Formats: sequence, structure tokens, C-alpha cells
Amino acid sequence: MAGDRLPAGEDLAQRVAAVCREVETNVLRLDLARSRLQATRQRVSADRAGREVLHESAFARLAARLDSQPVIEQAKGILIARVGCTPDEAFDMLRTASQRRNVRVRDIASDIVARAASADPPG
Repeated sequence: MAGDRLPAGEDLAQRVAAVCREVETNVLRLDLARSRLQATRQRVSADRAGREVLHESAFARLAARLDSQPVIEQAKGILIARVGCTPDEAFDMLRTASQRRNVRVRDIASDIVARAASADPPG
């Protein structure tokens, strides 16, 4: 067993080499962890931006709908009064005209309201 032992200098050199390899391995693992963290941060940032865009576009759609809803309701009321139909039938008429003419429902409704306003002056 005494022959199995290395001289003190060689034993120390091997231990130092082993520690150096371990440090290099840890540095590689640290670099890998940093790159994974960076990728995760980018995904989180992209997801947040995507959610913000969706939120803003949903808000914009809702705001546009709220702006156009009164004129659509007025046009439905005009159709109900003039044609004698139900509210659902009036909206179906607006939707059908929209599809035929390839024009938005709110634009057709606005046109109906404008024509009714010019045909029936107040007083």
C-alpha cells in the first residue's frame, strides 16, 4: 500500500487539476443557467407585450363598439317604426344590408339615421 501513494507534489497537482476541472464545469453550468435565465426573461417580456397588445386591441374594439352602439340602436328604432318589425328583425335587416353592400353595420345605421333626420325636420 505504501507503493500506491503518490509523492506529495504529484498528489497536490492532481488535486489542483481536479479542482480546476470542477471549477470549469461549474463555470459552464453557470453560463448555461445565465443563458436560460436570459431566454426566460425575454419570453416573459414578450408575453407581457403580447398581453398588453391584446388588452389594448380589445379595449379599442370595445370603445369602437360603444361609440357605434347608439347609432345602431337609433337605426333599429327607425326601422321598427317604419317597417313594423321586431328589434331582432331590424338588426337582421341591418346585418343583411351590411353583408350585401360590404359596408359596416354602423355605417349603414348612420346613413339611415342621417336620412331620417333630414326627412323629418324638427318642429
